[in-house]
Amino acid sequence: MPVTDMALDAELPLFPLQAVLFPGGLLGLTVFEARYLDLVTECLRERRPFGVVALRSGQEVRRPNQAVSFEDAGTLAELISIDSDRPGVLLVSCRGTQRFHVVSSRQRADGLWTARTELVADDDVLAPAAAQVATVRGLAEAIAALKAKGTTPFLEPYRFDDAGWVANRWCEILPISQAAKHKLMTLEDPMARLQLVDDYLRSKGVVG
Repeated sequence: MPVTDMALDAELPLFPLQAVLFPGGLLGLTVFEARYLDLVTECLRERRPFGVVALRSGQEVRRPNQAVSFEDAGTLAELISIDSDRPGVLLVSCRGTQRFHVVSSRQRADGLWTARTELVADDDVLAPAAAQVATVRGLAEAIAALKAKGTTPFLEPYRFDDAGWVANRWCEILPISQAAKHKLMTLEDPMARLQLVDDYLRSKGVVG
């Protein structure tokens, strides 16, 4: 359930994406539209997050007369670093923090979406079940394999003793639809989320 006493004081700027950001996740953005350059600059100056919501329809880049719709829940994104390799373009790295529900939203004249939101409580920190050990081990092996290829998709520290963290990291790399990832992100029971991941991995023969 939404944590109503944790509602954000002001409208939250939104960044609709064709992706799902999970709490604890790493997100890289290439920002070049004026509305998002302003968003990043404002969030950096005010040391505040913005919201990432998954697109249902429409494109990330604004197009004339194009309708856009997005999910009614998302994740706060906290700026980690900002760089630039050419004028007018920012390379932004973010960390997913807390989930939220969209209460109401509106689009400003400059095209930026903002929303009134209610924050959702963080996952309880629960140890994976004994039957899910293979899935935890499989994630550790996947991380090692990705690192061997020069890829580090996850932020440290790694929390293999946290069912929600393990489930979230698997969800980020599984070849499942954006809609399925969104449903998993919004599932507020971390043990149920990890069990769904475990069932999927076993059905595909990834873990035994």
